[in-house]
Amino acid sequence: MTQLQLAREGRISDEVRRAAEAERVEPERLRQLIAEGKAVLPANLRRERKRPAAVGLGLRTKVNANIGTSADYADLARELEKLTAAEEAGADTVMDLSTGGDVAAIRQAILDHASVPVGTVPIYDAAVQAVRAHGAIRAMTAEGVLGAVRAHAEQGVDFVTVHCGVTRAVVATLSARGRLCGMVSRGGTFLAHWMQAHGQENPLFERFDEVLAIAREHDVTLSLGDGMRPGAIADAFDAPQVHELMVLAELAERARNAGVQVMIEGPGHVPLHQVEAQVRLEKELCQGAPFYVLGPLVTDIAPGYDHITSAIGGAVAAAAGADFLCYVTPAEHLGLPSAEQVRQGVVAARIAAHAADVAKGVPGAAERDRELSARRRRRDWAGQLALCLDPRLARALREGARPSDDETCSMCGEFCVFKIADESRRP
Repeated sequence: MTQLQLAREGRISDEVRRAAEAERVEPERLRQLIAEGKAVLPANLRRERKRPAAVGLGLRTKVNANIGTSADYADLARELEKLTAAEEAGADTVMDLSTGGDVAAIRQAILDHASVPVGTVPIYDAAVQAVRAHGAIRAMTAEGVLGAVRAHAEQGVDFVTVHCGVTRAVVATLSARGRLCGMVSRGGTFLAHWMQAHGQENPLFERFDEVLAIAREHDVTLSLGDGMRPGAIADAFDAPQVHELMVLAELAERARNAGVQVMIEGPGHVPLHQVEAQVRLEKELCQGAPFYVLGPLVTDIAPGYDHITSAIGGAVAAAAGADFLCYVTPAEHLGLPSAEQVRQGVVAARIAAHAADVAKGVPGAAERDRELSARRRRRDWAGQLALCLDPRLARALREGARPSDDETCSMCGEFCVFKIADESRRP
């Protein structure tokens, strides 16, 4: 049975107990959220996870890290290095987006090494196989697309992005509307290209019941992909994006009715003043389904710093109710990230997530800030470093600055306000 089916029967699984303990919430509360479709617990029946990750209302905002090969860089060892970097930096999940090399073997290696839930995008696999066998993405078949979903589920993947909302009607809306950057979702583009070439409907939409059957059999959480997400802030909140969201809302209801866990993916590039409204619209249309957002990136002009751009948007989105942030690295829009850039992306997203958790009153969030501040006031440097989000960088910066003593930092030294205050209290 799926976690959703168990929850609706009033049963608390071991996975729910473990996740609830990590969240500092009662297991019954988490069960209720899953039963209502307001939280998901990605947990393929074929795989064990050391670190479960519940995503949804009132829970700690989660962070995903994308890794995976490309045609130019198909090195498994490098991707496993990125996996380690992502987990050490605190990623709650990872997604394997591999399109280069032996993608099935790479996926299996990531599943074997990851301690967190793993997600994938099966349409990438279907496209890769079509290109290798026949030289073109349009050579995909409906059976091949559904077969990729099935293969990933059977391999143990915990959640899959499926672009079911990229229908012929939605694509027609895009063609009529026009955009500065058009469609930037890779999976959505693959499907739109295939539909145009064959004059057929998106098989992930047309045969959604089969997708549900696969997901239900293995308890794979569906992440309904936003193929119409804007790739420029000038394209945000337009008719194609909203049209697709309405389709996804209907599909999410069908998934819940079928006992399948489901979350909704959200926009990429969104101007800051629109972020909150986009989150609230998703929550309203999709009956509180968990919202998984890429960034969002609030300006287009910061290549090399898009981990910061997305952290700004991510904090606003999560504070408004988004539940899951997909990180963005400094290499976004420029190339495949390195392990160090993966680490930077995770930390930036975690800062955004934590800032939002303080605003939302998530259990334990504000308390951590308060405790670090108390240790800062006591000039307890070891204590501060133990509590901060990135102890490695903080320690290196302090040691590299060569303070004159162990009580202060090299910026203030003998003029440290805390040291002066302490000395003024002495008799």
